[in-house]
Amino acid sequence: MIDMTPNVTLAIVVGVLVGTGVYLLLERSLSRVIIGVTLISNGVNVLMLIAGGAAGGPPLVGSGPPEDMADPLPQAMVLTAIVINLGLTAFVLAMAYRSWQLHGHDEVQDDLEDRRIARRAERGAVDKRADDVGTNLAIEAAEARDETEEVPLITGHGPQLGAEDDDVTGRRS
Repeated sequence: MIDMTPNVTLAIVVGVLVGTGVYLLLERSLSRVIIGVTLISNGVNVLMLIAGGAAGGPPLVGSGPPEDMADPLPQAMVLTAIVINLGLTAFVLAMAYRSWQLHGHDEVQDDLEDRRIARRAERGAVDKRADDVGTNLAIEAAEARDETEEVPLITGHGPQLGAEDDDVTGRRS
């Protein structure tokens, strides 16, 4: 019978990797998000290997008794998770590089529309519509501001707010 008692050191390593990864994942910098996702993935990989039980012989039929063989499923799942993590890391690295090209940094900014909705809700000026039946997409598209156009920024970074919006401190711009 295979010994299934987990190694306490490996369990602590899993906790440290996942905890550190979650902390880094909550940052605004995409480079820290990449490191956080990688740490979480490595922590979960170690956890799957711990759950797979103790090491054993190669899982080849005829190479030994079946009770002495290692379970190949956790190893295959970890290998698949490594490949998926590599693809995810490449995608987020491409996003971080593109953000650095466009803005000179890799920080994720707040969405302007989310800030507008939150401010209007605080002022009690929430839209009275219950659904989108009365909307006209052509009019809304014409009223929408293109945030990708080149506009000189007053603060030196981040998107500008319109005249109808308050800035983050609550003052009128």
